[in-house]
Amino acid sequence: MAKRTAQRKHLPESPFAPRPTPVIEEFGVDERVTHDKYGLGRVVALEQGAVVVDFGSTRVRIPSPYTNLSKL
Repeated sequence: MAKRTAQRKHLPESPFAPRPTPVIEEFGVDERVTHDKYGLGRVVALEQGAVVVDFGSTRVRIPSPYTNLSKL
């Protein structure tokens, strides 16, 4: 069973800084990318909240926020 972590409300009197909101990168079709697990690939399709990347031997649907995917 997957464990989900909820965003906690930041209290104004807290001595700790709030976590920055993650910047979700935008990708375009035919853009070259690299993934920590799959290696080099090319974006072949855009979906609502995900991208489909062709890594040569396999195509993988990667959901947002694309934590292990970066542009080249």
